[in-house]
Amino acid sequence: MEIIRGKSAFAAIAVGKIAVYKKEEQQVRRRPIEEPEREIDRFRKAKEETADQLQKLYERALREVGEAGAMIFKAHQMMLDDGDYQASILHMIQTQKVNAEYAVGTAGDHFANMFAAIDDAYMKERAADVKDISERVIRNLSGKGSRDRDFTEPVIVVADDLAPSETVQLDKDKVLAFVTRRGSVNSHTAILARTMNIPAIINTGIDLEQNLDGKEAVVDGFRGIVYLEPTLEVLEEMKKRLEEERQKKELLQELKGKETVTLDGKKIKLYANIGSVSDIAGVLKNDASGIGLFRSEFLYLEKEDCPTEDEQFAAYKAALENMGGKKVIIRTLDIGADKQVDYFHMEKEENPAMGCRAIRICLERKDIFKTQLRALYRASAFGNLSIMFPMIISVKEVDEILEIVEEVKKELREEEIAMGEAELGIMIETPAAVMVSDELAKKVDFFSIGTNDLTQYTLAIDRGNAKLDRYYDAHHPGVLRMIQMTVESAHKHGIWAGICGELASDLELTETFLAMGVDELSVSPSEILGLRKKIRETKIKP
Repeated sequence: MEIIRGKSAFAAIAVGKIAVYKKEEQQVRRRPIEEPEREIDRFRKAKEETADQLQKLYERALREVGEAGAMIFKAHQMMLDDGDYQASILHMIQTQKVNAEYAVGTAGDHFANMFAAIDDAYMKERAADVKDISERVIRNLSGKGSRDRDFTEPVIVVADDLAPSETVQLDKDKVLAFVTRRGSVNSHTAILARTMNIPAIINTGIDLEQNLDGKEAVVDGFRGIVYLEPTLEVLEEMKKRLEEERQKKELLQELKGKETVTLDGKKIKLYANIGSVSDIAGVLKNDASGIGLFRSEFLYLEKEDCPTEDEQFAAYKAALENMGGKKVIIRTLDIGADKQVDYFHMEKEENPAMGCRAIRICLERKDIFKTQLRALYRASAFGNLSIMFPMIISVKEVDEILEIVEEVKKELREEEIAMGEAELGIMIETPAAVMVSDELAKKVDFFSIGTNDLTQYTLAIDRGNAKLDRYYDAHHPGVLRMIQMTVESAHKHGIWAGICGELASDLELTETFLAMGVDELSVSPSEILGLRKKIRETKIKP
């Protein structure tokens, strides 16, 4: 038996045979050409074919993994249409009189190296995306077209790395787990694996030269371990754990319809985080009491221009109607940092995580902000809506937001457009907001603590930087005291406080949060029932 360690991208267990996924080697040779215009025409046709394939991949991903996962292929389409990328290819063909395959390959390498050199974990991952797009164009130029990989039986897929397009083209009913030699937890493939609920271990350094095809293996996504040709003892242990996981899931189903209440009678709002209307099926299936975070930015990320007021209204209205009167908290546009929208034409920043993002963009571009608020208030007539504003650092910002809200409501009243009532809340995700939370609580109806950003800003650690993993401690006393201060400020002024970041689903902290007085926890739909079980087994009072 050989034990291989890596980094877990999705915690689950799989037992089965290995299938090695090897990329088709593409030999791209430099070839002189006589007619540049003819070669440019070849490139443009291949580019159109690539765009069609990416659209089909988007539609398939939309059906299988939802809108958030499918957005990867919209991003690929935007990269394909990037002016600098195309100009580089065309310039090389015209000036050097070389074949289109060589020009695409060279430009792809150049842009991939440029992304890889940026000192930002998210941007480094975009290098793989550029390479994926360029390889697809080259395949179309050479007449090889798309490459679908199908397996005859469920297997553990082992690869050097997997591009998003490769991941989504695999028949997920035939994939037991992903194991890759390279990759990071921030890669799109890791994100897709989590969305597809497939166990995944990345950055294993596994030797792909050895004969792995058909060998039995165990993937332990909880511990980040792959067992090659496991012993009988290991197999028995893993099969036992698999059965335990299955039984746990069955038992959790019994919690549907039951109250989320502690042993000593404290009721907790247990909500779900979603990225699109298509995610609501999972919210209802897992019996969440409402939606604690609707990430509205995905409506912008999937478009080539700002979504119109009517487009946004339709999405928000659908969410509210589908939830049938349950609370729906929609966060206003939160782009910037690792979520870039090309058509916003934002200036490049040295430190985007601390740059122009979220509410700062909205207050600078008030026309975009007002369009979203109009859509939200129009939708408020169709359900139980709350609106939440991200990345707040001051009372001054909240005052400016409230003025704009009143302007929008006045406009809608004058136009005789129906509106409902909407709670207004803010995200507490900066130390500054925590320190002035006593004043902020006088202005709004609720707080929602975004622990992902709050942790990185409190600890001064980029959460996307794998080199700093040993220092990144979401359980740090400083972070927990920030949460405690926020809850105390909220209750002092009679408003509620919840948590919508990753820590909300950390069962090791559930009892701590309940003891702090946290009123609401919002997690991924699949984590609802497990968290409800934990809460129902917890006693707060000594």
